[in-house]
Amino acid sequence: MSGRAHKSTAPTRSGTIVASFGRQTLVELADGTTVACVRRGKRGELACGDRVAIAATAQGQGVIEALEPRASLFYRSDIQREKLIAANVTQIVIVLATAPAFHPELLDRCLAAAEHEKIRALIALNKMDLAASPAALQSLEPYRALGYDVLPLAAKIDIAPLRAQLAGHVSVLVGQSGMGKSTIINRLLPDAAARVGELSAALASGRHTTTHARLYHLDASSHIIDSPGLQEFGLHHVLPQDLEHAFVEFRPHLGHCKFNDCRHLSEPGCAITAAMQGGAIHPQRVASYRRLVTQLMRKPKRYA
Repeated sequence: MSGRAHKSTAPTRSGTIVASFGRQTLVELADGTTVACVRRGKRGELACGDRVAIAATAQGQGVIEALEPRASLFYRSDIQREKLIAANVTQIVIVLATAPAFHPELLDRCLAAAEHEKIRALIALNKMDLAASPAALQSLEPYRALGYDVLPLAAKIDIAPLRAQLAGHVSVLVGQSGMGKSTIINRLLPDAAARVGELSAALASGRHTTTHARLYHLDASSHIIDSPGLQEFGLHHVLPQDLEHAFVEFRPHLGHCKFNDCRHLSEPGCAITAAMQGGAIHPQRVASYRRLVTQLMRKPKRYA
């Protein structure tokens, strides 16, 4: 008998992954019903938001037979592995807060990942009702100057400004722990806690409910994916020569360095360094880029 996994002959139905916990997923079908599914064999990793074809194996249970083509994929990576965050999103909402203080370099990495995947990014500064809000908002002016939308928000008081920005999008919330993502979800979707409980019961895996992404529907054309809090954001899947294009303010100066293979570190005749010294590029952004590109240049050639 062959050890090869047997493909089901049962008819398949299309659905969307609304929660993914390792090999277990919850797939929502077009009629709104959900099916607890497992992947067949050693197929590639799946993400919340993926569209898949499933075959039923029992009442409320099934197996994923195929992954449909993705319109987008937002993910991070370290030396050892890639961590998929969300698929088929049209907008990344990077949630910051006036307190606790956010890390600008983590913001830069999230923006670079969004640019690399050509996904729109929105910066939401939450907890604007706190005393530290003016200084925090001022610190984001360089990003607004780059063309990024910066949305001041006090989610506990008024969620309407963010709701307007989510209309018509499949958005994913990302950010450090403590920035208020859970508050945002609860304000957008008052029954979110009950929904989390339903997912937990469907997968018999309640311990995972706060550590994996989950998709919610705001209305027929607006959807949001809540993701776990981030403490780091690796970009080991990005090639060093591609990273420079992920920093939007670098683009007008690329191709003007003295050396074609310039990595904009300490090379003579670097156009990025000259632009920074002339005030056209913020030094903090250059520092973020240089730390990241140095890591990428030292990594094993796994993602090349």
